[in-house]
Amino acid sequence: MVISQSEYYISPEEYLEGEKFSEIKHEYIDGQVYAMAGASDAHVTVSMNISMLLRNHLRGSDCRVYMADMKAQIDVINRYFYPDVMVTCDTRDKEFEYFKCYPSLIIEVLSESTEGYDRGKKFASYRHLELLQEYVLISPDRMSVECFRRNEQGQWVLYPYEKEQEVHLASVDFRCAIAEIYEDVTLAENSNKN
Repeated sequence: MVISQSEYYISPEEYLEGEKFSEIKHEYIDGQVYAMAGASDAHVTVSMNISMLLRNHLRGSDCRVYMADMKAQIDVINRYFYPDVMVTCDTRDKEFEYFKCYPSLIIEVLSESTEGYDRGKKFASYRHLELLQEYVLISPDRMSVECFRRNEQGQWVLYPYEKEQEVHLASVDFRCAIAEIYEDVTLAENSNKN
C-alpha cells in the first residue's frame, strides 16, 4: 500500500542500495519511492498459504517462489514492485540477489486501499514483463481468486474461481481446492452468519 512519496528523483541504483538498509519497504516508480504499509491478518495468511502450496508443488524444480520481500523489476518502464507472491522459473533470475526480472507468475492479495491500483496501473505495469504468463488477484475476505492468463495472441483472459472450485495456475501447472488458499482465514461471508 502506498502511504508516502518522496519529493525528488532517486536513481534505480540509489533506490536498490537504500532498500538494503531500510526498515520499511518502498516501491519505485520512475524515480519516486512510495512507502508500503503493513497488511491484515487475512492478507498475510492468504499470502503464506498460497506461497507454501506453490513451494511444495515446485520443490525440486528450477522454479523459485518468493513472498513479500522480493522485488519484481520492470526495467523497460523503470519500476520495482514487491508482489505478495512471485514465481520465476528462468535461470537468469539467479543472477539478481535483490530483485527478479523474469517471473512467470505474480500474485497480489487485495486490500481496500490497493485493490483499484492492483487491478489498474500495477497490472498495466506488470504486463511489460515479457515472461509473465499469469497475474492473480486474491480477495482476503471472501473466496475469490481471479487469474488473468496471457493467451497465445498476447491477450489477457480472466479465469475466475470461487467457493468450492479448484484453482488452476497453468504457468506452473498447479491445482488446488480454493479452500486450501483460505485455510485459517476468517472470511467476511462466514462472519456474517449466526
